Amino acid sequence: MAQAMTADADSQKKRIFIVDDHPLVREWLATLINQQSDLKVCGDADNASDGLNLIAKVKPHVAIVDISMEGGSGIELIKNIKATCPEVVVIVLSMHDEVLYRERALRAGARGYVMKREATKTVLQAIRCVLEGKLYLINKMARTMGEEFAQGKPPATSSPVELLSDRELEVFQLLGRGLGTRQIAGELHVNFRTVQTFCARIKEKLKLNTATELLREAMRWHDSQSLE
Repeated sequence: MAQAMTADADSQKKRIFIVDDHPLVREWLATLINQQSDLKVCGDADNASDGLNLIAKVKPHVAIVDISMEGGSGIELIKNIKATCPEVVVIVLSMHDEVLYRERALRAGARGYVMKREATKTVLQAIRCVLEGKLYLINKMARTMGEEFAQGKPPATSSPVELLSDRELEVFQLLGRGLGTRQIAGELHVNFRTVQTFCARIKEKLKLNTATELLREAMRWHDSQSLE
């Protein structure tokens, strides 16, 4: 009887899936979540492709997604999760405290945005909040932005980088990491000429004249992100 009751209690727990390319982050989250009486981790992945495939199989209630992963975009993963498993609620776990990323995460379909440096209780608050059908953002400014999104208001831009599309931003990030255009094409599984087209659009939006200027700006921007 005790075993039956335990199994029944376990089946009532909300299932959480973790996608993050840092093993220590996955281990920390899994330990934290599995200590809760109402939550359990049902799986994890270290890349976007495996994450999407496994989420489709295990059907978690919530997916926690790292927005910046090696070998894949967290933003694209959120879009793919919402397209294939719309019932799965997504929370972004990020090292970036920028409106730029929060906006894109919300547009992609995320319902929560949590900083990796936030207190442990914040992650649990975010999970329970989105499970109740609410939007979870970190501070008053972020919540205001989220409300504007819900009302269909366009976001205000404060940096030319915010003008980039999600795919253009991804190319810009990879350039900043030092990848060449052919490497980026392989990383994104697109044609080499497609990457060249993205680069041309980025130069136009950022008012840059040459490939050298583009590379310099991408590296400068990437370094500024890493320092945050």
